[in-house]
Amino acid sequence: MSLYKKKDYLFNSVTTINGVGPKLSKYLKNKKIESINDLLWNIPYDYTDRRKTVELDKLEVGKTLTIKVLVKKYNFPRLRRLPNKINCEDNKGKIDIIFFNSREGYLKKILPLNEWVVISGKINFYNKKYQITNPEYITKISNIDYVAKIVPKYSLTEGLNEKSYRKIIKQVLDNLPEINEWYDDTFIKKMNFLPWKKCILDLHNIKGDKDINSSIYRRLAYDEIFAHLLTLSNNRKVIRINKNKKKKFKKKLAEKIITSLSFTLTKSQVKVCSEIELDLLSHKRMFRIIQGDVGSGKTIVSLIAASMVLESNFQCAFMAPTEILARQHFELAKKIFINTKINIEFLTGKSEYKLKKKILGELKDGSINLIIGTHALFQKKIFFKNLGLIIVDEQHKFGVKQRMNLAKKGGDNCDVLLMSATPIPRTMMMTLYGDMDISKITEKPVNRKKIITLTKPEDKIKELWPYIKKEVASDNQIFWVCPLIDESQFLNYTSVTKRYDVLNKLYPKKVDIIHGSISKEEKISVLKKFLKKKISILVSTTVIEVGIDFPNANLIIIENADKFGLAQLHQLRGRVGRGTKQAICILLFKNTLSKKAIKRLKILKSTDDGFLISEEDMKLRGYGDIIGFQQSGLKYFRIADPVHHEDLFKIAETHIKEVEHDLLKGSKFSFLLKLFDKAEILNEVDSD
Repeated sequence: MSLYKKKDYLFNSVTTINGVGPKLSKYLKNKKIESINDLLWNIPYDYTDRRKTVELDKLEVGKTLTIKVLVKKYNFPRLRRLPNKINCEDNKGKIDIIFFNSREGYLKKILPLNEWVVISGKINFYNKKYQITNPEYITKISNIDYVAKIVPKYSLTEGLNEKSYRKIIKQVLDNLPEINEWYDDTFIKKMNFLPWKKCILDLHNIKGDKDINSSIYRRLAYDEIFAHLLTLSNNRKVIRINKNKKKKFKKKLAEKIITSLSFTLTKSQVKVCSEIELDLLSHKRMFRIIQGDVGSGKTIVSLIAASMVLESNFQCAFMAPTEILARQHFELAKKIFINTKINIEFLTGKSEYKLKKKILGELKDGSINLIIGTHALFQKKIFFKNLGLIIVDEQHKFGVKQRMNLAKKGGDNCDVLLMSATPIPRTMMMTLYGDMDISKITEKPVNRKKIITLTKPEDKIKELWPYIKKEVASDNQIFWVCPLIDESQFLNYTSVTKRYDVLNKLYPKKVDIIHGSISKEEKISVLKKFLKKKISILVSTTVIEVGIDFPNANLIIIENADKFGLAQLHQLRGRVGRGTKQAICILLFKNTLSKKAIKRLKILKSTDDGFLISEEDMKLRGYGDIIGFQQSGLKYFRIADPVHHEDLFKIAETHIKEVEHDLLKGSKFSFLLKLFDKAEILNEVDSD
């Protein structure tokens, strides 16, 4: 087989492997394994040692063991739905070997009466007797070496068994091609990198080093990091194209807005406004994200950015993920631009047909200057006369492809500004937003009071009732957060349904509930009721809308606070403190706290700096659990870990700047990009 064909082999469908038919390929697809390459990254999580045979008086239930037994008796029932049972024994005990859907003739052949055999499988105990159901291996004593060995254990799904899966992966590893290196010799020596093929083989080998910081892992982790950052680098080049028509403005409208505000912009806000201004005046298209904590004033900054674009006689589109958040931005924008000639409209998927038709016409002829709404703004049938800026709030669901599509929608002259209220660590920032310029708002408005954070054991919850009663009587509003929707017999956590029942009895008609299982319409309806102060207490899971201002809510109670990560607790805490009253966050916890949980609560009480909290959260929990990364729309890394491999991210960042001049299509990196599913994204970029 030629080198080209061998390389191509890895990207063939799993159905090209001997023994993989439609049924088996369907089961593999459930594990997100569709190509031969996907099999490489389903790494063994453990190993089973079958080398030692165990006598029947030494069996352990639940373990996969190898036994040497004498076949004594067949039990083949007449009813087909009943299993076949074969009695076996050794000098120390007895065991039943159970088979479902097996033919008698086949069983008699592999388990001949009065002969010793070697059997390997999981030990069960039923009706006071040991059993192995559908054993993995059965062979003659003379062929014991076939069974008695160390074998890898893979994470599988229903319909797949380890024996058949190991046959599949063995075929792949036996056909693994020799690949020409994509890094130069100097870099390989500097990094002490092992060859790619050896690393893959060792990854699946029982003798391979499974330490995440071993030379095997670090080589493959770097490959993945490099491929990811190289993709973002190329995406950045495509997005940051030259504008045909630059923005021209004297900032008169921006200055009018700033002087009319009831507060002074923070230093961070002023700095970010300046960064955006330079981008807008630049001949390169802006693609920038504003990272800022909850309540740091990102929306005001974005509307000031909009004012500069509007003064340049361009249109602006402002998109939010939900109708309620979009409506909030619309009301704020009307206040901001109240004494100007700016025509502002609101559009969602629920807008009435006549109104929608009118708005579409006015967007096309340029009558509307600023349009605010949901994703409905970017439907194919909507056309702008002169779109100059797209603003997207809470863009955490936007991955690389979505960002590219957004840039395309606006055209060559359209700048793009994204906002996120989820502060994340630097490594993850690079991972998620490496194709963008990043601005940070690190300060809170000076008139905003710091939220007081308190902790209390859950067994003293009754001490809160007088305080809750006083808050409700004072017409204040309360968020009450629980981790579960319904009660669970397996998890000792409070559910929203149970807490709602308790609170509703104490305060009839003043309590409502939202969670992930209710409809979107119902959720919006409840949030509107809370916003209009028609209810006093809102019991919720973590679905409380990020970014929405509830100025009258000044108390949040979070039950089972030890169940949540630091960043998530900080996000929840940010739901209050948006008004003039002193806000309080009460964290209820169980007495049996782990050391990590105690540390999390201490950190949260000591600071309200979202960026610091996100760094600490990643150290404690690992990158996979960080809020924001889960919601980013990106797949988790298969090998790399931003916590353990942070140094590799920094090396790759520098390395990419040295090789950026290399053409990606047909370059030495093309195979690497295909290995980590990045080639498809690049093809989409290059095809435009």
